[in-house]
Amino acid sequence: MKLAVVGGGSTYTPELIDGFARLRDTLPVEELVLVDPAADRLELVGGLARRIFAKQDHAGKITTTTDLDAGVAGADAVLLQLRVGGQAARDQDETWPLECGCVGQETTGAGGLAKALRTVPVVLDIAERVRRANPDAWIIDFTNPVGIVTRALLQAGHKAVGLCNVAIGFQRTFARLLEVNPSEVHLDHVGLNHLTWELGVRLGGPDGENVLPKLLAEHGDTIADDLHLPRQILDRLGVVPSYYLRYFYAHDEVVRELGTKPSRAAEVAAMEKELLTMYGDPTLDTKPGLLAKRGGAFYSEAAVDLAASLLGGGGSPVQVVNTYNDGTLPFLPDDAVIEVQARVGHDGATPLAVPALDPLYAGLIANVTAYEDLALEAALRGGRDRVFKALLAHPLIGQYDYAEQLTDRLVAHNREHLAWA
Repeated sequence: MKLAVVGGGSTYTPELIDGFARLRDTLPVEELVLVDPAADRLELVGGLARRIFAKQDHAGKITTTTDLDAGVAGADAVLLQLRVGGQAARDQDETWPLECGCVGQETTGAGGLAKALRTVPVVLDIAERVRRANPDAWIIDFTNPVGIVTRALLQAGHKAVGLCNVAIGFQRTFARLLEVNPSEVHLDHVGLNHLTWELGVRLGGPDGENVLPKLLAEHGDTIADDLHLPRQILDRLGVVPSYYLRYFYAHDEVVRELGTKPSRAAEVAAMEKELLTMYGDPTLDTKPGLLAKRGGAFYSEAAVDLAASLLGGGGSPVQVVNTYNDGTLPFLPDDAVIEVQARVGHDGATPLAVPALDPLYAGLIANVTAYEDLALEAALRGGRDRVFKALLAHPLIGQYDYAEQLTDRLVAHNREHLAWA
């Protein structure tokens, strides 16, 4: 089995490598190719990756290349984890929206749109080259904004499934609080990428006992603290929103907070510099503890599980993924991309039925889906007017003067990545 990781020079890649090494019985990787245009980073990450495999007695071969076509040739699956423009572009996404009094964040709001505009054309080019090299290869997308990027891939006819680590993070947290094995925890996870709610937490499987009321009663303070939301909100809703819902439920409070500290991108850039120095140490053969602060917790386990199921291995039959709606949420178009539990196999992902949604959640999902429609149109066709309409449609913006100002700033900060600008 051959896998390729596009964006393999990421400082986060050793976490993924560690997962491949530990879970080799689930996903027996024989060859792993790390692909990245940044040759200097790739050399450091690739060296550590080989040492991790050697340390854990993994017989798989790890190679590195800056040549995308050579790297994906013959791959059974290609994992996408790229960041167009790097942390410098992310820093811009997180700062210029604040000038207009709007949330600055890399996956939602105006910053998220900027990332989508930079990313979608690049990902589609990569996917087309993967299809030419091996039309049977699966594409696993971890590149944000995952929902929009996955929809672009699916609409272009690619064999693609989107992946996010929010659900597996909740699963591990709830398992720890309940003192059970994570495999026993099944989530009623519903929504869009970075716009989800846990409507139930079931033990043993999709039809198991719902212990969410117990979790909230006994551990509500802990869960609320993790989400930076008041405990009373969780009690009133009776569900657990993802931490991204704080941008919607406490927008103005978050804007004030973000204006008082360095951007997350600046923090990550400093972390990456330190990590790359560590990776250059020829005696290092395990992922360093600092990597846990980099973000993306449990991504390696989720990625291994998904790849194993798609490639006919020993992955879990039910996983949380991003895929076509296909009638699962009746108030959305079939070709909307949603994030829910799905049955995953060699033919792809089929969403499981979900309970009827309260209008409180359905309304916001429908609104953000409409924004994503317009965002994808802007990413595919370009043009200032399309950018403006997408921003005007976003529930975190929604006023024409904000949309005008944000459009000007988005274009000004991203000209080098926008062919039409």
